[in-house]
Amino acid sequence: MERLSAEDVIRIARQCAAALPCDDCTAFASPGWESFPAAASELALQPLGTLWLPDDPEPTLEEHHPAGTRYWSPEAPIALAFHPANRCSVWACRTCGRAFLRYTEYGGYYEDRRIRELNPVLLVLP
Repeated sequence: MERLSAEDVIRIARQCAAALPCDDCTAFASPGWESFPAAASELALQPLGTLWLPDDPEPTLEEHHPAGTRYWSPEAPIALAFHPANRCSVWACRTCGRAFLRYTEYGGYYEDRRIRELNPVLLVLP
């Protein structure tokens, strides 16, 4: 997958901001982090690139919540230098072009694929 810079993510977010979720991606359209919908088809999305590659130094697990938001908050910032955005890949709906962030949360006994809309208003640069 191609590496994306912060500028790439901003450009993608701005280009896709006006796209309303279509029937193919409505299941993914959440302003905050959600588990990847089990009934939704991953084929509706295409990868655009990633912020982190496995050979990169391990990114921080610190989160960025200056306004008192929490991880699951719909208004939580998308801080590209902080967890989980720093481990995300960017995907877009093949039909309408709406953009999403995706990453996998690795717990002690589970893996949880998560997805969130890429909202340019919430982006915080490194």
